[in-house]
Amino acid sequence: MSTPNPEDLPHYTHDDYVQWEGRWELIYGVAHAMSPTPNITHQSISQHIASQLERVLENCQECHALLPVDWKIDEETTVQPDNLVICGELENKAYLSKTPVLIFEILSKSTAHKDRTTKFKLYEREGVRHYVIVDPNENIAKIYSLLDGRYIKMLDASKDIVEFDLGKCIILFEFAKIWL
Repeated sequence: MSTPNPEDLPHYTHDDYVQWEGRWELIYGVAHAMSPTPNITHQSISQHIASQLERVLENCQECHALLPVDWKIDEETTVQPDNLVICGELENKAYLSKTPVLIFEILSKSTAHKDRTTKFKLYEREGVRHYVIVDPNENIAKIYSLLDGRYIKMLDASKDIVEFDLGKCIILFEFAKIWL
């Protein structure tokens, strides 16, 4: 079977995206199903990340930890990072339009390739200051930070305490606390 020509595939916009049922992401006009629903390990790690982010951001009035929420980058790209931090005023809209400073993506069988390649390049291009790719099978979090417009791998964290400079504040994140 031959590979379809990209011009022959459907091309969608944010107006299409908001009408879809279920969980989807739209990346460069291509629809990506967010299914199956994340497993218990994925959800537990996400909860531990969210809980710790809330705690370390208590004294920062400028930054907010969020669970999956639509981040509309442009008319052809809307994504839902697993966990993220946004600094500055939250807009009263159905989606984020400003770039998060810190994103965590938790790998699963159905999203690992997209998280490591497509989203990596997308987040780098959009200027996400820190991108953390969490591998629940290996209990490793690969931490990338933006330097001169490119992601530089800082370390593979497992039980490490990592300092993240969010611009408005600096937080210490304990990776040992996110694993089951």
